[in-house]
Amino acid sequence: QVQLLESGGGLVQAGGSLRLSCAASGLTFNNYGLGWFRQAPGKEREFVALVNWRGGDTYYADSVKGRFTISRDNAENTVYLKMNRLKPEDTAVYYCAADSSYARLRGGRADYWGQGTQVTVSS
Repeated sequence: QVQLLESGGGLVQAGGSLRLSCAASGLTFNNYGLGWFRQAPGKEREFVALVNWRGGDTYYADSVKGRFTISRDNAENTVYLKMNRLKPEDTAVYYCAADSSYARLRGGRADYWGQGTQVTVSS
């Protein structure tokens, strides 16, 4: 019933930008913190960014701080990840996640996960 659908991934050259979107359905959107995670081949899933239920508090991994921006539109049940100045090391499958606990999300736990969208950054 709960579904998170990512979109916006693709192939981009280093230094370029992409915006990922995650549309949620089947949950009370305003009750959930939302996060983005990524996983490169052969590596563990990595925290990228999160935003609290109101959208006023955000947190980023050091590796993306200053380059990525997370935001949410509660009226549209959508969370976004704007990625600027992309680097080859940003290449990964990006996943959207939702959890009622901000702290739990930061720790890599979530009630719900999307299926992911591929981001490939060429050098």
